Amino acid sequence: MKHLSDFTNKYQISKTLRFKLIPIGKTEEFIKRGQFIENDERRENEYKKIKGFIDEYHKLFIAEITSVEAETKETEAALEEAARQIPNMVHPDAPVGKLDTENLEVKKVGTPRKFDFEPKDHVQLGESLDIIDFDRGTKVSGPKFYYLKNEAVFLEQALIMYALNTLRKHNFQMFITPDVAKEEVLKGIGFNPRGNESNVYSIEEEGTCLVATAEITLGGYHQDEILDKASLPRFYGGLSHCFRREAGAAGQFSKGLYRVHQFDKVEMFAYSTPEQSDEIHEKLRQIEEEIFTGLGLPFHVVDTCTGDLGAPAYRKWDLEAWMPGRNGGEYGEVTSTSNCTDYQARRLNIKYKDDDGKNKYVHTLNGTAIAVGRAMLAILENYQNADGSVTIPEVLVPYCGFDKILPKK
Repeated sequence: MKHLSDFTNKYQISKTLRFKLIPIGKTEEFIKRGQFIENDERRENEYKKIKGFIDEYHKLFIAEITSVEAETKETEAALEEAARQIPNMVHPDAPVGKLDTENLEVKKVGTPRKFDFEPKDHVQLGESLDIIDFDRGTKVSGPKFYYLKNEAVFLEQALIMYALNTLRKHNFQMFITPDVAKEEVLKGIGFNPRGNESNVYSIEEEGTCLVATAEITLGGYHQDEILDKASLPRFYGGLSHCFRREAGAAGQFSKGLYRVHQFDKVEMFAYSTPEQSDEIHEKLRQIEEEIFTGLGLPFHVVDTCTGDLGAPAYRKWDLEAWMPGRNGGEYGEVTSTSNCTDYQARRLNIKYKDDDGKNKYVHTLNGTAIAVGRAMLAILENYQNADGSVTIPEVLVPYCGFDKILPKK
């Protein structure tokens, strides 16, 4: 019964009274208009028919509204999900390509070391130095987990302090961030919190996830805020644990510390105006270069090709350190820095008030200062000695309290 005639026919409301129907909400007036009916009994019957008509019409009207609202909500959710699959625009100078092998080398620092002995990879060194235990990590927690032991504990803390002090020198505001973030924040940053391809550990029935990087928590810090333009750019540094499922990651280059489920990282994050972001992107890259130059590790910088960019990145630089134990000696990624323009800010609703009085979206940028596992990997493999020991980079000695790790096996 979708039409008015359906109701009037069902209730056999008189034609005269049918012409007197008025909008729902004025029932008293509606009923009073039945006063021309002379017979009290007939009038009472007509009133009952009218009331039944109104009640059923009202129920179906509410049901129709509820159905339309549910359909609209479902359609809007599907539209938003589809829109989130659209990546950021790409910088016109970014190299065009599909695979990381098509990234363009733009800078090389240092020369890979020539060993006069057969070098070990970091997994072998970790065992002989008794500083990393992968087997018991797997036994207790599963594959891609590990224990750091003995001198490696101090080496990890030394790398963190070295990175934190470098950022402090560059006037970053420092944070230790939460290890958990809401799914809406991850989506705003550009992470997919669910699905088979997700790299994120979701916390069931909580609507939250373990963070894969402090980029998530630093990026969500100003969600739904309007920043003072005079306060831009803002430079934040965040220390956090990082948790990654690494779904589908396998192969010889994923072994050991290179690709794990949990590690510590010092992250850089910046908020800026659109006019500032390109210059700030260069600054973040230079800080990464400064950190790894200070560690004395050979590395090169690549301009990431279009097919290797993550969805949020407008442009991305990768810094890859020389790893002697990787396929007989290859570069492997240790840091990256991305300019995400307003991609994340639009999703997280982060704006600034411009000089013309209008609220505009900020630009956000991020970069890794130190991902401890990969930095430690590169140090162990590059600083190993013929006697099986590993020399500590000079800049880390004050933090470690020792200058060499000696073999124990």
